[in-house]
Amino acid sequence: MSFDIRWAEIGKGIELLNMEGIEFREYQLNIIKEIASKGNTLVVIPTGLGKTFIGAAVIANAIAEGKKALLLAPTKPLAEQHYSSLTGMLNINPDSILLLLGSTGKDKRKELEAKASLIVATPQTVANDLKGGRLSLEGFRVAVFDECHRAVGKYAYTYIANECSLKEMLMVGLTASPGAKKEKIEQLAGALDVKHIAVRISTDPDVVRYVMPRNTHVINVEIGEKLSQISRLIAPEAEASLAALNRTGLMHFKNFARIPKGRLLQVGEEINKIQAVNFKFAAVYSYVRLLNLTHAYDLLLTEGIYPFSKYMESLDMREKKSRAVESVLKSKNMAQARKLAGEALGNGEEHPKVIAVIDILRLNREKSAIVFVQYRSTIKMLVEYLANNGFRAKAFVGKRDGVTQEMQKETIREFREKKFDVLVASSIAEEGLDIPNVDLVIFYEPIPSEIRNIQRRGRTGRFRSGEIYILVASGTKDEVYMRISDQREKKMLKTIMKVNETLRVKKTERERGQKPLL
Repeated sequence: MSFDIRWAEIGKGIELLNMEGIEFREYQLNIIKEIASKGNTLVVIPTGLGKTFIGAAVIANAIAEGKKALLLAPTKPLAEQHYSSLTGMLNINPDSILLLLGSTGKDKRKELEAKASLIVATPQTVANDLKGGRLSLEGFRVAVFDECHRAVGKYAYTYIANECSLKEMLMVGLTASPGAKKEKIEQLAGALDVKHIAVRISTDPDVVRYVMPRNTHVINVEIGEKLSQISRLIAPEAEASLAALNRTGLMHFKNFARIPKGRLLQVGEEINKIQAVNFKFAAVYSYVRLLNLTHAYDLLLTEGIYPFSKYMESLDMREKKSRAVESVLKSKNMAQARKLAGEALGNGEEHPKVIAVIDILRLNREKSAIVFVQYRSTIKMLVEYLANNGFRAKAFVGKRDGVTQEMQKETIREFREKKFDVLVASSIAEEGLDIPNVDLVIFYEPIPSEIRNIQRRGRTGRFRSGEIYILVASGTKDEVYMRISDQREKKMLKTIMKVNETLRVKKTERERGQKPLL
């Protein structure tokens, strides 16, 4: 077998890796060596830089030593994708690689698990088999956790990691983003018993030459008079509810449009704990009213007239309506807002973001594109507008919309075969599915999650340069979320470095036989 001799430093597993056509990448080798020398490792590298190969190399080293390995992926499609990749990467009997999914019968799983050298599986299936005594980790050397930022709380990853730790298995977590919060990263490191964090960013010396350029464009969109007119009818209703809630002492905000969503949800939790019945009843009324009105307001200004109208329609369609919801629906201001929205839709008017999306796609007519959208109603609206403007677009949504995994696979297959050009997708397309690399990604709205931002951007610029457009409606929560996501991404790297230093100090103190100070 011919390969770059530098890869020999991978270890014994090099003999089991299919290195044909594998370009030597220094950062991959360095991370593999870090794992071998430092033990349980959290690997944080940008999307598209070969996390799977790193996992394959660690697995190959374990199998070369006569041990077994486990690779976990959070979704069935992603597990299937890894299974396909590993059967190509590893020079071992394909029959010794088991794709373990819940659809396989329990007795059959037990039989297959006993024979496998490598199990590729969804975490819930493995957790169930461990608890049911169908799977034993005896003889296993390594466990690789893909998209390991999920290894918190009661997610199956945490149970499996604990079982692997009891067997003193090597654990490797792979992710493009563990999050920005120190507590989250520490929780993740604790769950996987991480001893070291191997982190790379696009500007690191051993990475930069392999990173394709991604050009980011922030497009500021003015909401226009029609949206402003409708929003001015909603605002006084929301202001009145906020004033009533402020009088209870549960909130102290002057502007309803600037209340962070997290804070609003927190208030709801606080109200649920109130014991005084009359006080609680009044607080719930004002809170529910404010919650629905702010959501309607934000939908209008950041998503569009159609999403706003569909939301108000959904409130109308509820069989059981609270007194607060009835109040919103019967309000003269809201009735007028809905009337104006209906007239605007009848005249073909929509959010200026829709025109911005069409303009961007026209400028990039030959490029494949994903438009990421937060809400299902907006996805439906956009697909229709794009079709009416000559684009071949298709919606891509999750199971709760009645879409099966087979239907999702079919849509992805058609997209890969260029039967349509624009995938208008919900968060389902951010991770866990084998979606082909695209030339162009459009954020219909900014999102405050640094993890989801990184995942969305990672859909372009893998093998060639990519373009990213982020639409921001001026004077709305879009601007707030844009600022938050930027801050969190910058904070993430600093936080990772701090946690890694803590792990290093603890390791040094253990080696010296000292009680850790941290």
